[in-house]
Amino acid sequence: MNTNGLTSEEKQTLLAFARESIVNAVAGRRLPALPENRLTEPLRAQGAAFVTLTIAGDLRGCIGSLQAYRPLVEDVQQHAVDAALNDYRFQPVSDIEVPLLEIEISVLTKPEPLRYSSPEELPKLLKPNQDGVVLRDGSLSATFLPQVWEQLPTPEVFLGHLCQKMGVSADHWRRKLLNVSIYHVEEFKE
Repeated sequence: MNTNGLTSEEKQTLLAFARESIVNAVAGRRLPALPENRLTEPLRAQGAAFVTLTIAGDLRGCIGSLQAYRPLVEDVQQHAVDAALNDYRFQPVSDIEVPLLEIEISVLTKPEPLRYSSPEELPKLLKPNQDGVVLRDGSLSATFLPQVWEQLPTPEVFLGHLCQKMGVSADHWRRKLLNVSIYHVEEFKE
């Protein structure tokens, strides 16, 4: 999917649909169906997205997919609900918290492999504030959206935290070649 093609109206449609889905899911009601007349071609096209929930700037949930395998609007709806109710790091969002949530959607480009020949080379190839990064080592994997660079601004620190998220030591990326992919996002929020 070409993420540069989303109009401001399409972004607002996705944000409103994500919020309505969270409201219904937290209340135990059926998830809403988006009226067909609002489903533009980019919203129907396969897309991959992350939905991030915050309250007063603090993370409250974040769930997404790296690969596009269903319509973008469905991907956003499912990840909005999962971020609210199924992020293992947090208790499910309560009905009292719903009005406090700020919703951010990140629509991803397809991850592309990043080739490198030595651990020292890897930090030099990353573009802070632009690249989302996926690290893989065997069955272990983790990703950080490009927005994470705001908290972890140097490639070495970014990679160290990403290794820890993957479940290995922070210096793991310095000791062996990993499978690395990068992607970009179109980010928008309420």
